[in-house]
Amino acid sequence: MKLLDLLHRWTGGLIGLLLALMGLSGAILVHRDAWVMLPHAGDAQVQSTAAIAAVTEKLFADPAARPQSLTFANANFGLDRMATPGGGGAYTDQAGNIVLSWSSQWARPELWLFDFHHHLFAGDTGETVIGVAALIGLFFVISGVILWWRTRKTFAFRLWPARMTRPAIVRQHRDLGVVMAPLLALSLLTGATLVFRPLTAVFLGPSAPATIDEAMKAPKAPPAKLADRLDWRNMIVTARTLYPDAEIRSLAMPRGKSGTITLRMRKPDEWLPNGRTTLWFAADTGALIAHRDDSALPRVVKAYNTLYPLHAAKVGGLGYRLVMTLSGLTLAMLGSFAVWSFWFRRPRPVRRAPARGTGYPAASK
Repeated sequence: MKLLDLLHRWTGGLIGLLLALMGLSGAILVHRDAWVMLPHAGDAQVQSTAAIAAVTEKLFADPAARPQSLTFANANFGLDRMATPGGGGAYTDQAGNIVLSWSSQWARPELWLFDFHHHLFAGDTGETVIGVAALIGLFFVISGVILWWRTRKTFAFRLWPARMTRPAIVRQHRDLGVVMAPLLALSLLTGATLVFRPLTAVFLGPSAPATIDEAMKAPKAPPAKLADRLDWRNMIVTARTLYPDAEIRSLAMPRGKSGTITLRMRKPDEWLPNGRTTLWFAADTGALIAHRDDSALPRVVKAYNTLYPLHAAKVGGLGYRLVMTLSGLTLAMLGSFAVWSFWFRRPRPVRRAPARGTGYPAASK
């Protein structure tokens, strides 16, 4: 038990601040649609085939000004968002008129905050660091509950320490942590699994990672150059004909060596905000290459697709957003107080007074 306590304290002192920042940024991002206050952000969502086709034609017709991707407005946010190479982009109303544009993600707090929370501004390397931190956070939750059990008779729930002394902070940390343990475990486990897909083998079965990888693969298509002129309207009409009850969520141009344009849709029973019902069109001709219905995916894949909505509070409405906000703020408090109490409120070593009758030269005979 002493070793577990030592590991809990030292790892908390070393990585607590990173977890605190992840919790705080996550709590803010949960409400991103509410605090991006721009004209038309409160407009009702438009999903008619004609309107979607018209705005797509308007924004993608000019090859010189064509965005890399377009995410359409949703029920909580009335603006479409374009992304352009180099971190630029724009918000447009649902008729395709630009409301606000930017040349770098640093111009928009919701973009750089998202990049920080997911990648620490360091791409795949930063994402791996965050995944490792989430796994360590899970260790904190489990070890904290074990260590709390010894002191359970002194439990007293407090949102804030009674005093800003180390004993009071430790007690509040311990008792608040055990109350919030289920929510913290949910946030940390879903976050870690989104980074490290092999973790799905632990709770979805040994074959889960391979099944998910196979089901999520894009269809094979020969490399093709994106044509200057394509029938964008026909792509939208084709998608709506195949899936008449699904929202059209995003349209993305080919990336890397891919020769396909990707259109994502969200069926009514899907939790993912942009859905996993997907169509692929040839970049040079616009012809439909393949399509995938989310309802036909294996159950393991459907379960995996619930992790992001649970982690980012994209399901459950305002009530669940508030719950995940509480989880993020708790992680921020526990992590920051752990670092502060470990490095700045550590107990001073007690100096023992010399034993009586020592420290004096012996009398000469």
